[in-house]
Amino acid sequence: MLPRSLFARRLVNATAIRQQCRNLSLHEYRSAQILKENGVPVPKGAAATTPEQAYEIAKSLNLEDMVIKAQALTGGRGKGVFDSGLKGGVKLISSPFEAKMYAEQMLHHKLITKQSGPAGKEVTAVYIVEREFVRREAYICILMDRGSQAPLIVASSQGGMDIEGVAKETPDAIKTFKVDIHQGVTDELALSVAKELGFSAKAVPKAAETVKNLYKIFITKDATQIEINPLAETTDHEVLAMDAKLAFDDNASFRQPEVWSYRDLSQEDPDEIEAANAGLNFIKLDGTIGCLVNGAGLAMATMDIIKLYGGDPANFLDCGGGATAKTIEKAFELITSDHKVTAIFVNIFGGIVRCDDIAKGLIAVTRHMNINIPLVVRLQGTNVSEAKQLISDSGLKIFSYEDLDEAAEKVCQLAKVVEMARKIDVNVSFELPL
Repeated sequence: MLPRSLFARRLVNATAIRQQCRNLSLHEYRSAQILKENGVPVPKGAAATTPEQAYEIAKSLNLEDMVIKAQALTGGRGKGVFDSGLKGGVKLISSPFEAKMYAEQMLHHKLITKQSGPAGKEVTAVYIVEREFVRREAYICILMDRGSQAPLIVASSQGGMDIEGVAKETPDAIKTFKVDIHQGVTDELALSVAKELGFSAKAVPKAAETVKNLYKIFITKDATQIEINPLAETTDHEVLAMDAKLAFDDNASFRQPEVWSYRDLSQEDPDEIEAANAGLNFIKLDGTIGCLVNGAGLAMATMDIIKLYGGDPANFLDCGGGATAKTIEKAFELITSDHKVTAIFVNIFGGIVRCDDIAKGLIAVTRHMNINIPLVVRLQGTNVSEAKQLISDSGLKIFSYEDLDEAAEKVCQLAKVVEMARKIDVNVSFELPL
């Protein structure tokens, strides 16, 4: 889900699974609405979901210089390509006719960018705004720093460009400011941040006020990230948030009904939505070994050890401490729906839930679903001996291990065998281990 910039993700040490915590991301026009409601100036504009609406919005703005932006939750929209043939998801326009023309080529078409992958993201709205002429562009981001467990403000005078490139080529141009969670953003801190943005003396006080308002949104809306790129100073020394990426903590959804009403499910993976509804933490990855694990920490360790033995995880899937036969079946459905998967690794620590109950669930699901790829199971904890006996007596082709290294090595070997067999269109049979 997440279109947070790679730079922002690295600052919070995000893992290869894009973090186990799910965050809600909003379209730019929704983010702009929240910013405006909380005292952060944004360009004039509105969103349209039909070409006719785009025409009327452009007409109402009554301007010669406007911008139409495709709304899809992916980065790099300006350099993206549509399946309609249109190149670029951000276009300068000067008339209602142009707004309608581009809306027809953008709306309900897939926009393919570097971050979206080859499948692209469907454009569900277009955002038509006044084109502002600016004298300086800066970058500002507020997020949580895992090291200090406190908010962190990141600021740079080099905004309006690829912030990853700035971090690589001129790292000194990026400044960080830790925020005391008890004090918040004081006037002194806000002014210090504002002075790093490179704005004129006339704009610095307005920039400081904007910093304080951004932090207010971060705290009151349970945000995990507020990224403004660029935060601009206009030719008349006003300060405007020209583009925004806001993300919010899923765990706070019950406190933020208005924010969650802006959620666009069409931008999210259907399998991940289905998993969340079933109480599973599931994120698709690019590998071939399906993972079913209980506990986020154990799931991450499982993916690490799969990589260690030369495999690639196909997913992050945490079934939680209360795994049942029903949740295991739903997990297997999600895993096997990915045709790249060549083996499944089940790694369960039976603490809250007993290993023999897990074994019964695995046996029932394997029989019911007729799993035809290798299934490697590693169980540890309560009633593990009984679980091993149940698996042994089942007569099913389940490879059972107690040692994590042995299990991981085995599932990687079997996954490669199946992958090679598929390439030459040969069926392979797996014998039960002695």
